[in-house]
Amino acid sequence: MITIPYLTALSTYFSYGLLFAFGQFRDFFRKIFDWWQASNLQGYAPICLGLEDFYIRRLYLRIQDCFGRPIASAPDAWFDVVERYSNDNNKTLKRTEKISRCLNLGSYNYLGFAAADEYCTPRVIDSLNRFSASTCSTRVDGGTTTLHKELEDCVANFVGKPAAVVFGMGYVTNSAILPVIIGKGGLIISDSLNHNSIVNGARGSGATIRVFQHNTPSHLEKVLREQIAEGQPRTHRPWKKIIVVVEGIYSMEGELCKLPEIVTVCKKYKAYVYLDEAHSIGAVGKTGRGVCELLGVDTADVDIMMGTFTKSFGSCGGYIAGSKELIQYLKYTCPAHLYATSISPPAAQQIISSIKVILGEDGSSRGAQKLARIRENSNFFRSELQKMGFEVLGDNDSPVMPIMLYNPAKIPAFSRECLKQNIAVVTVAFPATPLLLARARICISASHTKEDLLKALEVISQVGDLVGIKYFPAEPKKQLQHQEQQPGKDTIKLE
Repeated sequence: MITIPYLTALSTYFSYGLLFAFGQFRDFFRKIFDWWQASNLQGYAPICLGLEDFYIRRLYLRIQDCFGRPIASAPDAWFDVVERYSNDNNKTLKRTEKISRCLNLGSYNYLGFAAADEYCTPRVIDSLNRFSASTCSTRVDGGTTTLHKELEDCVANFVGKPAAVVFGMGYVTNSAILPVIIGKGGLIISDSLNHNSIVNGARGSGATIRVFQHNTPSHLEKVLREQIAEGQPRTHRPWKKIIVVVEGIYSMEGELCKLPEIVTVCKKYKAYVYLDEAHSIGAVGKTGRGVCELLGVDTADVDIMMGTFTKSFGSCGGYIAGSKELIQYLKYTCPAHLYATSISPPAAQQIISSIKVILGEDGSSRGAQKLARIRENSNFFRSELQKMGFEVLGDNDSPVMPIMLYNPAKIPAFSRECLKQNIAVVTVAFPATPLLLARARICISASHTKEDLLKALEVISQVGDLVGIKYFPAEPKKQLQHQEQQPGKDTIKLE
């Protein structure tokens, strides 16, 4: 749990209150001016009512230049950011021909596969020439190529499950799968900070949903015990099935799931475990196999393993891995498999090739080097930020590290000042986070060099001082003294 300093919480509430008050004031005068203008709706109700888009109009548009920045190159360690300008106070942004070469601290390019790769790229080009850019069909019609079969076998082997099925979009993997595997009469117990795709999938399933405190196995056990005792609403019949849904690395917190303890609780109460490894697969573990490998959990104890290819593998899409019976059932019933266009063949080849590099099947040790580098880079960067006095969330080995901003005025200030010094960062605020917990989310890559990280730390430290987001005292810099020690004074001379 994040403990917000009292004064910080008070100033943040005051800032949002001020923005809300001025927004309402402006809306009041807007209604007066609109009353004099002829309406072209002609009996239709407004699509966007006042309060429904109030946040967008009065808060988001003020700082929308900090979001959705277009890029003009591959999302490597450095990339080209297209400059924009506005003539109407940020309501609309227009692109220019100018670009800025910026250090990329925002993309999910954890292992550096998003840029051109000596092993992956030639094979992707060959697959494009052979299969074209799209299958133009669903998997059950004409959209299954030999690459799709190879990819599913490759993924199942990589994550340690008997079978797998792949989809063209990571978000859909969660939102379309959950309604298939559970429905009315079932119980979903979800971590309070699970991704929106899980939330929407759970809501669409028709199952009863209960939430446990973030990453707290003791509270999960309490919820399980209470729900099993009470049974279904009104009838109190036993639940048809219970699924506990957690993430490997929580994308907005950078925290590792307490998977061993959660698996123990689920085994005790005979609940299924659904693990979302979108940010952990490929990025953590000795051989990149995710949190199960990192935390020493047998993959047989995780019933449903989900992941995406958009982070560590430099591609697109997602997968579900599990028993052969489960995967066969999903292929017969899941709308994302039956009705959506299959994953692009070049994207499938990119995933296959990157997994081979990670496993060393390309004949080199580059995969092991990438895994070691992202671990070293992540732990070094996190440690240095904390020494500077920033409030940094997350655990060691996680490539995701949020820096807490809190106050709404500090969101655009931090983002814009970093961009001025050619550091591209991602800032996150409500509704993606709770209202008081705005943050900058740093994503580290294996493609970052030590010089890149030192430059980023220097700029972020300067901006942190300027904006005022160093909420803890900084550690004093250690001065290395290279003094020769004389025998008999500071040391004992051994004969």
